[in-house]
Amino acid sequence: MQSATNKSKGTILISESIRKYGIFFAKFLIVANLKKNLETMIFNSLKNSLRLVTFCLLLSGLFWPLCSHALDPEEIVVIANGQERNGVALAKYYMEQRKIPAANLLVIQTAVSEGIERYFYDDEIAEPVREFLEDKQGVSCLLLFYGIPLRINGRVPPSGDLEQKQSHASQRRSDPMASVDSELSVVKIENPPVADWIPNPWFLKFQEQKVKYEKGQVLMVARLDGPDITTVKRIIDDSLAIEKEGLTGTAYFDARWPKPEDDTNLAGYGLYDNAIHLAAEVTEKVFPVVLNEVGTLFQQGEAPDAALYCGWYSLAKYQDAFDWQRGAVAYHIASAECTTLKKEGSQVWCKRLLEDGVAATIGPVGEPYVQAFPFPQIFFGLLLDGDFTLVEAYSLSLPFVSWKMVLVGDPLYQPFRQRGVLP
Repeated sequence: MQSATNKSKGTILISESIRKYGIFFAKFLIVANLKKNLETMIFNSLKNSLRLVTFCLLLSGLFWPLCSHALDPEEIVVIANGQERNGVALAKYYMEQRKIPAANLLVIQTAVSEGIERYFYDDEIAEPVREFLEDKQGVSCLLLFYGIPLRINGRVPPSGDLEQKQSHASQRRSDPMASVDSELSVVKIENPPVADWIPNPWFLKFQEQKVKYEKGQVLMVARLDGPDITTVKRIIDDSLAIEKEGLTGTAYFDARWPKPEDDTNLAGYGLYDNAIHLAAEVTEKVFPVVLNEVGTLFQQGEAPDAALYCGWYSLAKYQDAFDWQRGAVAYHIASAECTTLKKEGSQVWCKRLLEDGVAATIGPVGEPYVQAFPFPQIFFGLLLDGDFTLVEAYSLSLPFVSWKMVLVGDPLYQPFRQRGVLP
């Protein structure tokens, strides 16, 4: 995995207050959608951490009941491939379970393969979706089903371990490869750039910056997919069941280094390693946590009752250390972990996590650069809050769209809905 730290658009230096207390600012600034001048006033006037925490807690209690709005089923368009009949049938099953209107189903016709050339993507996927959305109001999320291609083919990046890739930090070039999911997030934008990433206007940090596109132009996207149709149905059923029962177990976080004493000016690998520490700090307030902060990963048998997980870095080599709880949510920060969901014998993390029983995971279809991964302290914090759906937590923690990342899971999944565990 590479860290494009020398590219100005790739460097993300998140302030201490945002990194540590993004959950509450997400509630206040994102959902309420306050204007820029009020955001500036808040950030300029609240520099002391204790005052900041107090203020955020007050905002959480006073404003959230008025502005809470989790994703509604009516806001989702479900997309299935007519060439994969099992996928169409499963899409209809999901829509019945989640009470998504039947009119929100779009069946396209494209090849049943994980990779697709861009010209086929444009004609067989993007154009039908764009035309379908023209007649739809209030759509904020697309859900792709088993049978929809996973990636748009493009240049294959250099391979190598973490240390070798460090030398490529300043050599990022335009790359036409993208996930179908991430490219569809900008399907409403006329003639978006084909290569390179686009700053995600939903991302928490970019709420305080001017970015090229607005939130109304960018869709949230998830997919229900996996090695086989049985796995996909299991994901749906597990998500529905755990929303009633509540997710229980232990959260495991796998950093590479101890937490730095000064974390105010981190970037690249250091920023994301520290983000894993921060995710552990947020989670341990309400959930049992095991934090590993040495170079070796969790080993077999060291992670029983696993409910949540984030760690790094084992490229395309799943570590079978976990006994997954039903409804578990997990992702591994490495460059190749969603290059396939179906290839027999593949050990990429997304595929293996789904095979082993998790309900939701995240990964890239190609080299994303470390800055493109969702920030774990924001993602898990919002999920633990109980008011945000899976796809909302993902979208608010994801820096870039029209790029490489994929969310596999039920977009409406709320594993802590019955007991929002953060204030």
